[in-house]
Amino acid sequence: MKDDFRSVLLLALMSLLSVAGIWIGTGSSCAAQQAPERLTLEDAIQRGLQANLNVLVAGTRVDELQGTRQRRLAAALLPRASAQAYANVQNRNLRAFGISVPGIPNVVGPFSNYDFTFYAQQNVVDLESYRTWKASEIALDAGKMDEQDARDLIVRAIAGLYLNAQSANARVAAAQSRVTDSDTLYQLAKDKHDAGTATGVDVLRAQVQLANDRQALLEAANQYQQSLLLLARNLGMSSGTPLELAEPLRYEALAETRPETLLPAALLARADYLSLLRQRDGLIEQQRANRARFYPKLSVNGNIGELGRSIGGVQTTGAIQGQIDFTIFDRDREGEAQELASRVARIDDQIADLRRGVDEDIREALLNLDSAAQQVTVADEGQNLAGRELQLAQDRFRAGAANNVEVVTAQDELARAEENYILAVSTHVDAKFALARALGDTEKNIERFEGSPQEH
Repeated sequence: MKDDFRSVLLLALMSLLSVAGIWIGTGSSCAAQQAPERLTLEDAIQRGLQANLNVLVAGTRVDELQGTRQRRLAAALLPRASAQAYANVQNRNLRAFGISVPGIPNVVGPFSNYDFTFYAQQNVVDLESYRTWKASEIALDAGKMDEQDARDLIVRAIAGLYLNAQSANARVAAAQSRVTDSDTLYQLAKDKHDAGTATGVDVLRAQVQLANDRQALLEAANQYQQSLLLLARNLGMSSGTPLELAEPLRYEALAETRPETLLPAALLARADYLSLLRQRDGLIEQQRANRARFYPKLSVNGNIGELGRSIGGVQTTGAIQGQIDFTIFDRDREGEAQELASRVARIDDQIADLRRGVDEDIREALLNLDSAAQQVTVADEGQNLAGRELQLAQDRFRAGAANNVEVVTAQDELARAEENYILAVSTHVDAKFALARALGDTEKNIERFEGSPQEH
């Protein structure tokens, strides 16, 4: 009775799973009305860069720094010119100016005058303003490096999300393969039971295995769809957009490389490291501008125009003058010098720390690559052995030499071997992405690592 009850229960469970599979298939057919968008890793990276807020904000900061540079150039180093024109009608109280002449009224006028004048000014020598402008140019370079660093970080993140979806897709394929094997085992057990060469327990055991594998398939498919939702969200796409990965999870070995040979080139390519260097250069320029406060400043200005009591009676007038300015007392300069010296010391510490961090990132990525490559080799061997074990167990059960306990056990071993292989390959690919980030210029390195595995 217990066996019969368990059989009925399992059959009911299988029916429910079948209904769920039909419902999922119906949903898939509805979604298939809209062709899924095939997404490569490169496509995902480009979409992510276009949609990510951090990248967009970094771009606006570069625009802002360009405006700052232009303002400082125009304010201190480029000539200034203006024009003025006015017509004036007035009277004057001479007594208010201390003029009192017998016979002349205290208030004279009204009288008019007209003035049309062009003014120009040019700083000839102003080292403080020049150094300040140079500092703004360097700040613009640092801002561009910060933008590139933001892009590198997003490229690394999007590649990781794409890899998660690839791994989930591989698990779906593995789960579907196990369902196929379990269904084959169930049909074989049923046929042998009908022929009287297998027991009901064999059939029931095959049914349980099939039900478990179908459940695992449903879970894997759900995880895959969730990974696609997360990927679409970070690409700025609608969550309802059907996606299809154009590149499956695959293993491609990289040539062994020593970290000492990679560090110098990485420091020349890491945008965050280069940004710190340019920020330090900008602080040095600000220190020079601070010292230039006490240097003399030479400027030339002048004007030329028409001035007269009437429009018809205006005459040309003008002036030109040179001017030298000296700063004699400026206590603010000492406080600014202290601030700048502290910033230089702080950024020197940051540069040294980041240099060590880049070296660590490279070494860690290479260690993970080597370890993951060995894991892939072992996992691939284990997967092949588990496949052979399953084939032998199926043959023994088919020949009646054993019951299907061996087959079920071999299926479980194969499932573990497949998961180990997927995990090892995913770890290896992620280590390549980490190395691409550690070396700088992440997007090009990922393309190189994924596209031409043996070139470097």
